[in-house]
Amino acid sequence: MTVRRTERQDAEAIRTIVTDTGVFSQEEIGIAVELLEIYLSDPHQKDYELYSSVDGQGTVTGYICIGPTPATAATYDLYWIAVDPKAHSTGIGTRLLEHTEELLRKRGGRLLIAETSSTPKYDNTRLFYERKQFVKLAHIKEYYKPDDDLIIYGKYL
Repeated sequence: MTVRRTERQDAEAIRTIVTDTGVFSQEEIGIAVELLEIYLSDPHQKDYELYSSVDGQGTVTGYICIGPTPATAATYDLYWIAVDPKAHSTGIGTRLLEHTEELLRKRGGRLLIAETSSTPKYDNTRLFYERKQFVKLAHIKEYYKPDDDLIIYGKYL
């Protein structure tokens, strides 16, 4: 498996992955696709970077979307990370995250922020971040809607 910059031909696979995870709402899927389109349509934009994991047959198995946090010194946001459900627990998410951390360290990045929901469907996401040494930095009650809190994780690079 390799990790490389996302290319136009990856778009449909990424849309499918985001949908097939069964975790994201239709609104969230729309946002993920919107960021993908911004990235693919404007090579000069600096807000989003996307990287795809690709297996030996050239099939996209996951992706990660990051971007610099405006008005900060070397802080980055992890906007999306998703892996094809058929490939869960195979290390793809870990490899995407490691690739991102290596890239950001080389740039002098110092902090990677990941925001997620408190709902049960995000239990595995929160466990993933915690296993990857992210620290829970904040918990904002009913941020998204009643009974859906915002949990902010951070990892110092």
